[in-house]
Amino acid sequence: MNISLIVPAFNEERLLAGTLASIRAAAVAFDARGWGWELIVCDNNSTDRTAGLARASGATVVFEPVNQISRARNTGAARASGEWLFFIDADSQPSRELFEDAAAEIEGGACLAGGSTVALHSDRPIARFFERFWNALSRIVKWGAGSFIFCEAAAFRQAGGFSQALYAGEEIDLFRRLKRLAREKGRTVVILSRHPLATSDRKIRLYSLGEYFAFMAKALLSAGRTLRERGACFLWYDGRR
Repeated sequence: MNISLIVPAFNEERLLAGTLASIRAAAVAFDARGWGWELIVCDNNSTDRTAGLARASGATVVFEPVNQISRARNTGAARASGEWLFFIDADSQPSRELFEDAAAEIEGGACLAGGSTVALHSDRPIARFFERFWNALSRIVKWGAGSFIFCEAAAFRQAGGFSQALYAGEEIDLFRRLKRLAREKGRTVVILSRHPLATSDRKIRLYSLGEYFAFMAKALLSAGRTLRERGACFLWYDGRR
C-alpha cells in the first residue's frame, strides 16, 4: 500500500513546519505496516517562505498559481502516486493514533473515504460551541472537515476531485459525491472520532462574529452562490494569518 499525504499551503510559514513535523511523526503508523508514503506540499502562490520550508522538510513541492484551495488540493492530487490520498491542512497536526484509525479503515476494505472530528486549539466559548456543533453534524451526515480527508485515489478521481467552481464548502460538495459513489459500490464513508484532528482556531481569533454572520447571511440568502465568488469567501482568502 502506498499513501500520498497532500498539504495545500498559502502563506503558511508560521505553522507549516510544525504541521509537517506532526505528519511525519504520525506516518510511523504507515511505516509499522510496511506501507510506503510520500509527502506533497502544494504551494498555492505564496509570497512568504512556505515553499522553502516545505522543501527543507523533505516534502515534494508543487505549485498552483491560482489562489483557491480546491485547485491546490487537486494540483497536489495530480502529482500523487499513492493508492490512497490524505488531504491535511497546513494549520493542523494529525496524531499517530488518527493515522492508525484511518489505516485500520483502509485495511478493512469497506471504506471508500473518510474524515475526522476536530479539536480546536482554543478555550474560547465560541470555539467550543463551533467544535461541538461541527463534530455532531459531521458524524450525523458523514461530512468531513477539509482539514483532514482520506480517500481512495481511484474514487477521488472518479468523483471528479474538488470542485474548482467553489471557493469554500468544496469539502462538503466532495463528500456528497463520494457518499453517492460509496452507495453505488456498496462501500462506506466514515468519520473518525476516537482521536480528533488538532487544528488551529485562527479563523475564530482573527475574524469577528459580525464578519462570520455577514458571510453566513450572504451564503444563505444567495442559496450558496457566494461560495463561487472568491471575494465573498474572504474568511479563506484575505490573507490574515
